Amino acid sequence: MIRHLVLFKLNEGVQRDEPRVVAGVEAFRALPGQIGELRFWECAWNITDRPIAYDFAINSAVEDKDALVRYLEHPAHQTAAGPWREFATWVIADYEF
Repeated sequence: MIRHLVLFKLNEGVQRDEPRVVAGVEAFRALPGQIGELRFWECAWNITDRPIAYDFAINSAVEDKDALVRYLEHPAHQTAAGPWREFATWVIADYEF
């Protein structure tokens, strides 16, 4: 199995309750029903306000590297992730477990 972690940091001045951010979260929350490669999925807002903390996290899992590629290239994933480029930066980690 491959764990796929993504941490998002909203850009300066961007708020969680902005319509584009709310829509971005909703799009991510809908992915498990749209992408069969996903074996595990959770996403949520960070609950701490430490300066080094990221704002939003995705914790997901797929079977193998091929499934990860299919997930990343899936049109639903591309559609969900695309708008985040306009209002956030992120880091990822993919590892076997």
